[in-house]
Amino acid sequence: MIEIINLCKSFDGHKVLDNLNLTINSGETTVIIGRSGCGKSVLLKHIIGLMRPDCGQVIIDGRDVTKMDEKELSALRLKFGMLFQGAALFDSMSIYENVGFNLIEHTNAGKAEIDRAVKESLALVGLKGIEEKKPAELSGGMKKRVGLARAICMRPHIMLYDEPTTGIDPIMGDAINDLIVELHNKLKVTAVAVTHDMTSAYKIADRIAMMYNGKIIARGTPDEIKNTKDPVVRQFITGASKGPITEGIDFEHLLNA
Repeated sequence: MIEIINLCKSFDGHKVLDNLNLTINSGETTVIIGRSGCGKSVLLKHIIGLMRPDCGQVIIDGRDVTKMDEKELSALRLKFGMLFQGAALFDSMSIYENVGFNLIEHTNAGKAEIDRAVKESLALVGLKGIEEKKPAELSGGMKKRVGLARAICMRPHIMLYDEPTTGIDPIMGDAINDLIVELHNKLKVTAVAVTHDMTSAYKIADRIAMMYNGKIIARGTPDEIKNTKDPVVRQFITGASKGPITEGIDFEHLLNA
């Protein structure tokens, strides 16, 4: 279980996380939704210890991430797998080197063990026999899948997905969603995804939490979120231009500016 307690983070006086609280259940996929720029990715970076909060706690397996030193954080991060927005592959490395990167750099695994892990991970995401290719030779969807293979190569306990369907077409986005669900069922990991793509959220989530003004304002199953009466959540999930989120914004002026 991951427990986030009264987490606060400001940048230049602007509160991005404002006493945010959230519990993420073991073995479930929790999807955090919210508008672009609302701080979803900032929250992910706090969970993995890439950012330090102004105050508050992030408790993982009973330990407070915010109190860990760099050595402890490095050990903790080996338990995570993360799929970044743009896949974040190393252009100069082969697919083999990209997928096996953490095993090569952070463990004493032998070549045979790394070979097996890389091949198994690529097979799990439907990409066999591409180990010697470079990222530039792959499509956007394939790069996403390679990023996913790298994330699962060390069989993490916790998976983090940062906008998993951004930058790819809807058909490939649905394939990525299917893959996330399939990997979750096979690997039984706890997962946290952030997205503003409601199609993706409904498909992969066990629980959905909505972030707004630095707080979690709603949490529930996909069906509970779909049927919410909360006007803020309702406006976001339906994509309506008018409602409490956009109150006071003159769209006509913006479009004609």
